[in-house]
Order: sequence, then C-alpha cells, then structure tokens
Amino acid sequence: MSDDERPEAEDQIAEMPPEREEDEFLPRRELLEQIDTAIEAGDAARLNELLEPMHAADIADIIERLDASGRRDFLALYSGEIDGEILSEIDESIREEVLEQLPPEVLAEAVREMDSDDVVDLVEDLDEPERAEILAALDDSDRAAVQQSLTYPEYSAGRLMQSEVVTAPEHWTVGDMIDFLRAEEWLPEQFYHVILVDPRRHPVGYVQLGRMLASRRDVTLNELSEESFRTISAYADEGDVAYAFNQYHLISAPVVDKDDRLVGVITIDDAMSVLDEEHEEDILRLAGVGEESAITDTVIETLRQRLPWLMVNLVTAIVASLVIAVFETTIQQIVALAVLMPIVASMGGNAGTQTLTVAVRALATKSLTGGNVWRVVKREAAVGVLNGLAFAVVMGVVAWIWFDGMSLAAVIGIAMIINLAIAALAGILIPLTLEKLGADPALASGTFVTTVTDVVGFFAFLGLASAVLL
Repeated sequence: MSDDERPEAEDQIAEMPPEREEDEFLPRRELLEQIDTAIEAGDAARLNELLEPMHAADIADIIERLDASGRRDFLALYSGEIDGEILSEIDESIREEVLEQLPPEVLAEAVREMDSDDVVDLVEDLDEPERAEILAALDDSDRAAVQQSLTYPEYSAGRLMQSEVVTAPEHWTVGDMIDFLRAEEWLPEQFYHVILVDPRRHPVGYVQLGRMLASRRDVTLNELSEESFRTISAYADEGDVAYAFNQYHLISAPVVDKDDRLVGVITIDDAMSVLDEEHEEDILRLAGVGEESAITDTVIETLRQRLPWLMVNLVTAIVASLVIAVFETTIQQIVALAVLMPIVASMGGNAGTQTLTVAVRALATKSLTGGNVWRVVKREAAVGVLNGLAFAVVMGVVAWIWFDGMSLAAVIGIAMIINLAIAALAGILIPLTLEKLGADPALASGTFVTTVTDVVGFFAFLGLASAVLL
C-alpha cells in the first residue's frame, strides 16, 4: 500500500463501528450492577438518579428481573416514582404483586394517568376488592368507560379498545377541525386519525392527521377520508383484530357496538401486543409449558404448568413401548433392531414437528384455509415421501455397512419412507382436525404427532423385520 493510500485506509478503519458486546437496546451491564448496588444499600436518591433517564419499558424490565425480595426492596425505595406508563409495561405475572406494594396515593395517581384500555388490562384479572379500589381512583367519566369495556367478553375488541376518541362531523372542514383541536383542553396523548361520524354517531370514515395538516383549510374532511377505513365489532375476538391490523396495514380502527355506534378505538400498539401474545402462547403451548409461563414464575407455579403435559407424554411413551413389547421376541433374536429402531422414531418425530410448526403458524395467521388446505396437504405428503427416500438411502447404506445385512438395510429404508410420509401427514392433519373440533391446534398437536410417529415408526420397522428377517 502506498503512503498516499495509507491515511485513507486508516480513516476508513477509524470510521468502522466498534464491535458491540452488549445489546444496544438493553441497559448496560454496568448500569444494572449500579442499580443492584443502590438497592442493596437502600440508597433511594442514587436509584432515582440512575433510573430517571430510562424509558418506562426498561424500568419495568428491571423490576421483572428482580426476585420477590429484590422487588420489595426496589419498590420501598422507588414506589413514589412509579407512574401509569411504568405500571402498564409491567408483566401480568407480577403486576398484582407490585400493586399490593404501592402506596394508595401513588397507585391512584398512576391509574389516573393511564388510558382506559390500559386500566382495563390492569384491573380485569384482579379480585373485586382490588378492582374497586383502582376504579375508585378514577374520575366518573373514566370509571364509566372502564366499566363499560369490562362488560364485553374477555379477549374481545371491547376489552382492547380505548374510549378516548377524537371525532368530527363529516361535513367539517380542515379549518374547523384544526380550530377545534387547538381549543380542546382534553385530547388523547396519542391518536392517529380523526374519526368522522354521522348524527347518530355511526363512524363513516377517518382522516390521517398528517394528510389533514397538509391540506387547505377549506377542504372538507370527507374528501380526505382514507380507503383503508373499516370498523371492528366490540365483540370481535382480539386475535381477529390483530390479524386485521396486520393484514390491512391499519394504524387505528374504530370499534362499534351492536347498533354500529362508535364506542372506542383500537390503535396499532395494542393490536401488535395481541399479535405478539398470540405467537408467544402458540410457542409455549407447542412446548407444553403453559400459555402463561414466564421467567418470573415460582418453582411451584412452573411445576404446576409443566407437570400435566409431562404426564401426558409419559402415557404416550408407554403406548409406544407397548408396540415394542409386541415384537419382543423379534428384538431378542435380532439385537441390531434395538440399535436402529430409535433412529426411525426420532426421524419421524422431527419431521412431524417441522410440518406441525408450519401448520400451526399458518392456522394462526389464517394463511391455511379451506381454499388451499388440500394443496398444502399434498405438498407436505410429497415432501415427506421425498425425505423418506433420501434418508432411506442414507440409513440403508449405514445399516448395510454397520451390520453387514442387505435385508436389514432394506427394512430400515422402507420403514424410514413410511414413517416420514406419515409424520408429514400427521403434522398437518392433526392440527387441522383439532381446529375443526374447536380445540387449540397448538395445545395438544405436538403430543399427538410424536405419538403417531413413534407408534408408526416402531410398528413399521419391527413389523417389516419380523416379516422379512425371521
């Protein structure tokens, strides 16, 4: 490299960002250690100083990472600074514990700062005395809005919506709306649309704030109404609401009652929270650890969630063992079968889980429907057969070399084809069947699929061995 090129290269190296050892979106390890030190020392002033610049979500994460004793010490030092934003970010698994430790005046002030949908989320799982205490802290209008939301079914749009809505008659102009917003003392902290309503309070359209502000004052709001406008029933399932927001790229959507009158609005942050929760529940259910499992759970809570499904797995494992017991004489005569048969079952289980994961995800996102279900089933069956053929060749060669038996190689090859084909079909047909029966396909599919692949794998391999090798 020439002397002229060297300074330029050195400048480029200097501009390269340094390697990050920690996630830039998480509090630094050094900061967490300082917070722990302040808590242990009972230094409220230092703790407030460390937490003052932090986002409410990060403070909630810090509360969640502490054990029960640490949370008590933390709240004793910091409870006066807990506001509505922090309270709404705290995980549901420990929220009630935090509420019990907050002074009544702090809790009342925090609740008054929250939007109605966040208050509903806070109180809906509380016992009546605790719920009444929180509702008593609200103004009459806010309390009425929260109580109205609580009348809707759990996990419905009515529970998800916030009652704070900015509306306008459809004949208003941009100038009318701007003047109204400037004069209005009360407005939601965040809103994305002005909802247009008719005299009976039926929503007929909405206008994005940015588009309104970019238009002339004499333009009517009706002329600026967005094509994406759609209403959501207060009784719609929150999972369907999240799907609609994701599918149609909505930012907010008005919620209507049975008479199509406006009762609230759902915003994208709440819809995406539901989508995230739905995906999290599916993952937890597939693993059989309970849909509400969290790292903040106690040993007993965790045990109670996991033990039942382990018991179910034990029963299914016994069923698979009974199949093996049927061929006990065959295994005693050909010991190689005992070595090879777990491979067949294991490959089938993994193949079934692959298909199952894709199927459950497709059902959750509504991309697997009656219109394409048989095409997908045929595709998965074809993939299962082709996978079976590929691994039949591999395991046939392995068995031939390992045990010097051509017949044994043929048996395990055919068993591999059968089991991987059945595994692919089970992975998609079982969740489809459970959904048709009204059960959650993520909840029990995994257990059924592994049972099918174990039973079929053992039966195919050992049955073929009995017929061919003896």
